[in-house]
Amino acid sequence: MSTIKQHDPIGGIAIFVAAARAGSFTAAAERLGITKSAVGKSIARLEQRLAIKLFHRTTRKIALTVDGAAYFASCAQALDGLLEAELALQNGHSTPSGRLRIDMPAAFGRGVILPILSEIAQQHPALNLTLTFTDNLVDPIEEGIDLLIRFGEIKDSSGLVATLLSSQREIICAAPAYLARKGVPQSIDDLQQHDCIVGYRRHTAMKWRAIDGQGQTVPFAPPPTHEVGDGDAVLAMALAGCGLCQLTSFLVRPALQSGALVSVLDQFSTCKTNIYAVWPQTRHLLPKLRCVIDALKAKAAQGCLS
Repeated sequence: MSTIKQHDPIGGIAIFVAAARAGSFTAAAERLGITKSAVGKSIARLEQRLAIKLFHRTTRKIALTVDGAAYFASCAQALDGLLEAELALQNGHSTPSGRLRIDMPAAFGRGVILPILSEIAQQHPALNLTLTFTDNLVDPIEEGIDLLIRFGEIKDSSGLVATLLSSQREIICAAPAYLARKGVPQSIDDLQQHDCIVGYRRHTAMKWRAIDGQGQTVPFAPPPTHEVGDGDAVLAMALAGCGLCQLTSFLVRPALQSGALVSVLDQFSTCKTNIYAVWPQTRHLLPKLRCVIDALKAKAAQGCLS
């Protein structure tokens, strides 16, 4: 059997991960093709270097300590990323393949992103997609998601990479029947006398945005007459005459063109919200991920995401 060089830190980490996954030094040694003694010595050197105890040991089994479990979570993810990177190089840079998990806003995802992804899937039969549609905030690292499509600024970008795809105007509008009944607001302050349909995320009513007298974008809280957690549902209630809403141009454009909705306060509602592609920074940019990001950028450049 081979031996592991003492100065090889990556090898020591690989042995540690193998032992944690196997649940014993003996099983890890068999999988790695080294001796049980070599596994034990490597773990001991790693513990000495880190100055922590990684395993609780008995004569029959091993179990991770609290520190060991935390270290294992980070090491296992890193090693898996290295393995994926190696496989990507072996398979070639231009061959998107394997499972890609993507999460996107519900209405925009179904209406704009899904057709693009369907086209990509047809072009690359070895690519398998797992698609979820979530308007709530999601931690891609915690949830194991490879790619997020998100509106608005990324507030907590630690460990993440974000690239700007496009932007859309936010429009305040309502059905003609509602405006005939309640009147047309002439200022942002007038909204306090109106029924408003606002987005709802994590038990919180979402603020709207407007341009103030100095040309600055400022958030404000309209009356939350109706709180709705889905963009399509907000649109449906506005079309039914339940009140005013502020939605991105993609959602309301057809209704505005047909006259089913009428925009108001246009001089104050010229704000734009950015659309980002977001992915974990620690993850190697595999061909499957690169392919989708490049396709989205290309479509954005053609105006398909505006």
